[in-house]
Amino acid sequence: MQRIPESELIINPRGAIYHLNLKPEELAHDIITVGDPERVGEVSKFLDHIEFEIQHREFVTHTGWLGKKRLSVISTGIGTDNIDIALNELDALVNIDLGSRTIKDKLTTLNIIRIGTAGSLQQEIAVDSFVASTHGLGIDNLMNFYRTENNEEEKQLLHAFITQTQLHNQFARPYISSVSPALLKHFVRDFHQGITITCPGFYGPQGRILRLGLSSPDLVNRLTQFQFGQHRIANFEMETAGIYGLGKLLGHHCLSLSAIVANRVSKEFSRDGNTTIKRLIRKSLDIIAGIPGIP
Repeated sequence: MQRIPESELIINPRGAIYHLNLKPEELAHDIITVGDPERVGEVSKFLDHIEFEIQHREFVTHTGWLGKKRLSVISTGIGTDNIDIALNELDALVNIDLGSRTIKDKLTTLNIIRIGTAGSLQQEIAVDSFVASTHGLGIDNLMNFYRTENNEEEKQLLHAFITQTQLHNQFARPYISSVSPALLKHFVRDFHQGITITCPGFYGPQGRILRLGLSSPDLVNRLTQFQFGQHRIANFEMETAGIYGLGKLLGHHCLSLSAIVANRVSKEFSRDGNTTIKRLIRKSLDIIAGIPGIP
């Protein structure tokens, strides 16, 4: 088995993987990711017992128990650049022997559920509601650095998106990846479902105009109007497509759940987004706790 060099897989002096600062035994196989480091505590306060609390830069991890289920709650920071770090290092913790620096013969599948915020791209998906993403469609460029393969539905969706929006002429080549059906099936009641667009920024890349002009000022309208069969774009944010894309390539089950704090069609913003994300956290944990042997 080929050894992975020190420059490619960085292990710190305490034997933990570099950015997450985690050892394999400090990570549960059921994982909740959040963007905001301070949100880790908002999730872990519902755990019955916490074993580990670790922080390095924006990556905060609390690992503990929710009933009989061991969970890790990890902050990734904002954006798919951070997702590239987090997903690769989470996978390395379970599927690479850090001592010998070789890939294990028997691979482990993680269950990764993102809980975050997003902006709605449909009038009827109101602020303070929830979305479970059926697909992550990226215009951020991350997955173009990896060798990817799409199933037939993904190919058709991507072709329709490119044809209808023509955004590939202005931005990075779009990519798409699907949710884990094994996780999504538990998040149906009280959740809107649809495609989530992942953007490489918050202002111009999401069509916001402050002092700068935009190369595609009709971005929001193009995304809102996209339709392929029963598929529509529900929302956009900055991590989902990277999680779905890398997770699928690495063999993990991934799901992204969003609290809608803005509706970009009606131009509304939640009056109490903190309460909305807390409701999503509590609801998600209640569902996760009731799933025997996720997924």
